Amino acid sequence: MQALARTRDSLSGGLVNILLGSDSLEESQIEEMQARLIAADIPARLAMAWTDAARNLPDADALHARIGAQIKDVLDGHPPFTWQAPASPLVVLVVGVNGSGKTTTTAKLASMLKRLGMKPLLAAADTFRAAGSDQLRIWGERVGCEVVYGAQGQDASAVAYDAVQAGIARQSDVVLIDTAGRMHTRGPLMQELQKMTRSIGKAMPGAPHERWIVLDASLGHNAISQARLFHEAVGLTGVVISKLDGSSRGGFLLSIRQELDLPLYFAGLGEGEEDLVPFEAAEYVSAVLG
Repeated sequence: MQALARTRDSLSGGLVNILLGSDSLEESQIEEMQARLIAADIPARLAMAWTDAARNLPDADALHARIGAQIKDVLDGHPPFTWQAPASPLVVLVVGVNGSGKTTTTAKLASMLKRLGMKPLLAAADTFRAAGSDQLRIWGERVGCEVVYGAQGQDASAVAYDAVQAGIARQSDVVLIDTAGRMHTRGPLMQELQKMTRSIGKAMPGAPHERWIVLDASLGHNAISQARLFHEAVGLTGVVISKLDGSSRGGFLLSIRQELDLPLYFAGLGEGEEDLVPFEAAEYVSAVLG
């Protein structure tokens, strides 16, 4: 509830103010409502459908109920992630653009696994940045998790390969591979990511079992193009939303489900290592509509 306050204030509070004291809606109110929905990055066709429906609803409560049911309907469809592995260790490749919160999110996933009584292994395959490996190593010490890393400029695919072999040798439950942030529009960088995926498969047939993208919630609908191109490159299996607590555009999660049909697995709600939670549609609806 607290983390989604900005989206809720923008969306739910605005709708209540528009409808308050109205027995029937004027066209100007319909237009303002549609603008509110689109400002929260609700997909345009959903915004139009909901505002059309509002013409026939008696009050704000009825509108909230209708919108809540339709949001949940869009977001449902994929079961929550349960960490049940087709093989041991489960290998998770974490991708995304620069600044998306990818490294921090990877560390938070390791912390979550530790709390579940599992044995994660972190892999710092970001060998482009001078501080790339250092950042994950610091996080590893904080959460009590081993980290496999390489020197700056080392072949990232080799680091990922070594990490998977280390995960097998150390009997880890999950290997979390943090990759370098890369612009989704740069073809050669995406090809390097594909090379890493092939290297991981050589270290362990069938891996990586999961390929997750971390999307910055503050970008709203602009993050969809990122996800689409990463999906084309490596075949994403899930989405983790970072920085949801600082965004007023939380409606873009509906676009992820509608346009890409990718499951939303986790949401980052703060800076702490425990501020990453499983995504649940019903809780999201309650949080954005109050």
